[in-house]
Amino acid sequence: MIIDIVTIFPNFFNEFLETSIVKRAIAKESVTINIHDLREYSNNKHKQIDDTPYGGGVGMVMTFPPFYELITKLKQPFSKVIFLTPQGNVFNQNQAVDLSKEKHLILLCGHYEGVDARVLELVDYEISIGDYVLTGGEIPAMILSDAIVRLLPGVIMEESHQSDSLSNDRLKYPQYTKPEEYMGYRVPEVLVSGHHGNIEKYRELMALKTTMEKRPDLIEKTPLTEKEVKILEENK
Repeated sequence: MIIDIVTIFPNFFNEFLETSIVKRAIAKESVTINIHDLREYSNNKHKQIDDTPYGGGVGMVMTFPPFYELITKLKQPFSKVIFLTPQGNVFNQNQAVDLSKEKHLILLCGHYEGVDARVLELVDYEISIGDYVLTGGEIPAMILSDAIVRLLPGVIMEESHQSDSLSNDRLKYPQYTKPEEYMGYRVPEVLVSGHHGNIEKYRELMALKTTMEKRPDLIEKTPLTEKEVKILEENK
């Protein structure tokens, strides 16, 4: 996969590309992440990429030409262009899975009061990371990239991300590690019993219970399966 990130703050991504799973994925050549400075594509002699809005109003708007020039240069027939904006659909794990199957993503980081609306005519998806406003699109671009890269084949164990929270619209079961007991706080006995069947049943129950308590909206979105109903009935 190739991810091209368009920004006016390219140095923002230095640590991101040199850390943890993303660094490992780049080293394994599972992904190539390129950072592009939008200012380099400005046709203004001062490399200005913003201007006052037509019709008046506060703040500055990012201009159309630099985006057009850079997107036109990068885009292939199979590319998907994504604009990070609070006006987009809220990003979720299912979208991460879908986007991880693409060959080429172009992520556009906005700033100021937004971008010239003509940019949106070049965009395939508008994506938000939540119902709040950030200074710019750099953090959302890192969030998307991180969520997508970890799903690429060979980056982490497939069994690991298959059991992630939000997979199949359910949260993950509680997890514990050594020591077994500390200051009166103990690990549930079933987890140290060595009985794999009982451990699996416990985890299924706790994943469902955690989801119902913390994210009931996920149950509304994806109703209980017959298996989940049976689990609840057996553990009333």
